[in-house]
Amino acid sequence: MNYTDAQTKWLKRFRKISIAEGLSFLILLFIAMPLKYIFDVPMAVTVVGWIHGLLFVIYIYVIFPTAKKLDWSFGKTLFGLIASVLPFGPFIFDRNLKKKEKEVISS
Repeated sequence: MNYTDAQTKWLKRFRKISIAEGLSFLILLFIAMPLKYIFDVPMAVTVVGWIHGLLFVIYIYVIFPTAKKLDWSFGKTLFGLIASVLPFGPFIFDRNLKKKEKEVISS
């Protein structure tokens, strides 16, 4: 099974959104939250939290059509949804997608 150009576009778009969402979550947890609670800079959480929230909504909005276009199983889609709420989850899911993409390309 090889991906079509359209499927490859969907996968690349989803992976970019996934990485952006994952990075925003890590920045929120490990930079903005300490700035707020240790250094009393609440604006960091306000700004980064808003950006992360927007990216999270985009991630959730895009995962379902991506799953449909790429014919993901229910389990894989669920893994992607669970990964979105774990601090390093999007990176683990992305690694899984890269591995699968290499298998598809090599076959």
